[in-house]
Amino acid sequence: MKLTFFGGARTVTGSCTLIECAGLQILVDCGLPQGNDEKKIGLELPFRASEIDYVFLTHAHIDHSGRIPLLVRDGFRGTIHSTEATADLCSIMLADSGHIQEMETEWQNRKRRRSGKREIEPLYTVEDAHKAMDLFTGHPYAKRFTVDAGIEVEFSDAGHLLGSSSIQVWLTEGGETRSIVFSGDIGNLDQPIINDPVYLEEADFVVMESTYGDRLHAKPEHASQKVSTEERSKELADIIRETFARGGNVIIPSFAVGRTQELLYLLRHIITHGMLPEIPQIPVFLDSPLAIEATKVFSRNIEGYFDEEAMELVAKGLNPLMFESLTTTVTADESRELNRRDGSAVIISSSGMCEAGRIKHHLKHNLWRAQSTIVFCGYQANGTLGRSILDGAEKVTIFGEQIDVRASIRKLEGISGHADQDGLIRWISEFEKKPKHVFVVHGDEQVAQYFAGLIATTLNVSAWAPELNQTFDLLGDSLPVAKQAKLETAGLKELQAAYAQLDRSVASLQSVADRMRSHGSQLDRQAGAREAQRLANAVSRFAEDLDTLRSRWDANGKGR
Repeated sequence: MKLTFFGGARTVTGSCTLIECAGLQILVDCGLPQGNDEKKIGLELPFRASEIDYVFLTHAHIDHSGRIPLLVRDGFRGTIHSTEATADLCSIMLADSGHIQEMETEWQNRKRRRSGKREIEPLYTVEDAHKAMDLFTGHPYAKRFTVDAGIEVEFSDAGHLLGSSSIQVWLTEGGETRSIVFSGDIGNLDQPIINDPVYLEEADFVVMESTYGDRLHAKPEHASQKVSTEERSKELADIIRETFARGGNVIIPSFAVGRTQELLYLLRHIITHGMLPEIPQIPVFLDSPLAIEATKVFSRNIEGYFDEEAMELVAKGLNPLMFESLTTTVTADESRELNRRDGSAVIISSSGMCEAGRIKHHLKHNLWRAQSTIVFCGYQANGTLGRSILDGAEKVTIFGEQIDVRASIRKLEGISGHADQDGLIRWISEFEKKPKHVFVVHGDEQVAQYFAGLIATTLNVSAWAPELNQTFDLLGDSLPVAKQAKLETAGLKELQAAYAQLDRSVASLQSVADRMRSHGSQLDRQAGAREAQRLANAVSRFAEDLDTLRSRWDANGKGR
């Protein structure tokens, strides 16, 4: 009875874990590595696809599902078990991923033909994605079922995305039974539309994500402990009011699946609750074919997935994601027309990090306009166009053209699909019987190791951040507890020094940011005021991040 980590081990993307039990081989997730993780993990599968018997899928995001078509192309003919909503989302997301693989390969092959190089094949195709969908079997939450002799499974709501799940697996081999929980991506509490994560009671082993294991989420200004839809909506409503008063557009780069639907929910709340009486019908354009299809999937997967607040609207015969002033644009011509229309509008488009897709056209037409506002509502990775804009770049290059950044740049706080450190600790703390061991995955290397140490010291539970391709015998005594203890000691010494430095710097950084804001408001319409404001925002965000870390240290009573 073994567990091998082929992806998501000290990386955020590419989740892929192999279970070997009773002569069977089972994958939990088969995700696509992205960014720097692609170089570390590789894209090709490190095992024989034809020898895999089953796949258990936690949710539809590509970093968890994106190599399933490759698995099928390489010979997998088993069954893929997921929730019904996850299967429905995969039907559009995997096909879209296959289309991207085909288009990127064609672009590369045009260059290779010109230079006389041999053409390459796409990682997989749209046809491979369609073949994969024939292997899916959907299941409801909270219903234990038998997969094969010695293998039982139950899906629980992870509260991360429509249909997302934590998966509990019971393994029996040689008369010995072990239970293991795969957390999947654990959702943020009070997230719009979908339910909060379900807490589990007991497992011998836990494989747990750690995306935000080293930080706390910022909340909207003046928000209560439990952030309500009204509080989430207010910040967005204020941005729309200010931007429309200037005659500009509100441009929102958004991830097509999950985040876009949350935004539609908040916009519907703003309109139906009269939060902007001066703009009773806000023109909203959803300009992303994938997001449009994903919204349809959300609308037909309501029962058992939507939270109580959303279900109250459904009970009244209302669609929580639709409203009269929402227009969807499918064709490229319809998208182009948005940048020729008169009047202000809210435009939601993908990709969320501004690296591809129609959002780049909307940025090209609005970044240079001081009247417009660019609103970020999700994580922006280092090196992306979105991160450059958010960090205060004065100029960016889009389609080979340099664009001045004159628009107001804002970030919606408190919107995240992942639990922060407090949420993660609460999730693992809710187990009534402590697990024998926790494997910490789905986090950058330093974050995963830090969070494993935090679990061990805070909850007195054996925890370890496995390395890529590392195998563990769940019936033996080979878990690296001693090695982990050594790691914790070294980590604490480093943290003590780091936090001592934070104490010296946080106050001065916040002071600088305050003075810069004051200077910016005094300059007002003079040249340089906007640049000063952007820089002040960047410094303030940095200072707030540092202050959050220092507060966590103080709360834990360490280093004093």
